[in-house]
Amino acid sequence: MEAQHQSSGDVKATTPTRHLVATAIIGAAMIGYLVHKTPDARIRLESLTTMAQQLGELSANDVAVVAQLLASRPSKRTGRDI
Repeated sequence: MEAQHQSSGDVKATTPTRHLVATAIIGAAMIGYLVHKTPDARIRLESLTTMAQQLGELSANDVAVVAQLLASRPSKRTGRDI
């Protein structure tokens, strides 16, 4: 990503914040869990969420959304779900 620096015409690279990176990683893990519904996908989502929460990179609202998703019981996948 590039952004124009306000004090000059120079183009400088911008870096996403840790919060945005954490949100993106957990979002990908949530999608993986919703699609695959495997124990491994659930464990990955739980661990990433716990780590990001301990690092202070997730809001209480973010954690609540993941907790709500994990609290719901996923249906078993069958060949007809696809």
